[in-house]
Amino acid sequence: MSPELKKRSSAEIKKLKPFLDKWVEKVEQPNYIDEDPILFMHAFNQKEDQLLAGFFAATMAWGRRDIVIRKVRDFLNRMDNRPTEFITHFEDRDAERFDGFKHRTFKPIDMKWLVKILQSILQDYNSFENFWAYCYQKASETDQPLMSVFHEQFFAQHPEAPQRTRKHVSNADKKSSCKRLYLYLRWALRHNSPVDLGVMDFMPQSELMIPLDVHVARQARGLGLLSRTYNDWWAVQELTESLRLLDPQDPAKYDYALFGLGVNQDKIPEKFLKNPVVLD
Repeated sequence: MSPELKKRSSAEIKKLKPFLDKWVEKVEQPNYIDEDPILFMHAFNQKEDQLLAGFFAATMAWGRRDIVIRKVRDFLNRMDNRPTEFITHFEDRDAERFDGFKHRTFKPIDMKWLVKILQSILQDYNSFENFWAYCYQKASETDQPLMSVFHEQFFAQHPEAPQRTRKHVSNADKKSSCKRLYLYLRWALRHNSPVDLGVMDFMPQSELMIPLDVHVARQARGLGLLSRTYNDWWAVQELTESLRLLDPQDPAKYDYALFGLGVNQDKIPEKFLKNPVVLD
């Protein structure tokens, strides 16, 4: 990818609002749910089940969506589709339920430790949202990125968890885009959406960062919303800043627009292109 990417001025970015708002409205529809891992949050009625199922779905959201859905369904089936009850009463011998499970680099040992850590969180904080709220407060007090604190505090529950499992939970200190964690927060925090559930409110949705994957980044560069060539934490910050010019209260909604443009066979109209859309 060329390092000479052009970036729109603030005034130029604002002119994209009608075009991108139209794409948000087109994509953010109830029929989106059935083909996306967020369906596992919608599958439950109890908030804690929604949050725990959603966390696994987002953490495993790596690769084609249909494969992710199949793997998350398999994993939740192994928990009898009762994530809160299973995690709360988990004992080491129950880890045999995960035997044979595999998704990308996720193996049974990773699922065991993720469950053990979540169990400790529920015991110590009474709910997963309370844990997020604690991390958010600590991040604000120490001026650290939320996802750095989340990673640190998550594994502080069980410092003996293997290094391989730690790699499955993003850490902004490692300059990761933290795509899957911000995808999870988009699902759980955005309200008044036909797709996102808005079941947590420990932080305002205005502070959500864009869940940056390769497809979203590609469209953002084409539109001149993003000039950084690497999909890292700095790129997340740059793109989210651009999107806040369009809607300061809800920048993450434009994830739908950029996703929609990414799967649109007609591609971005020439008049909106600032840079060539480079395919991998």
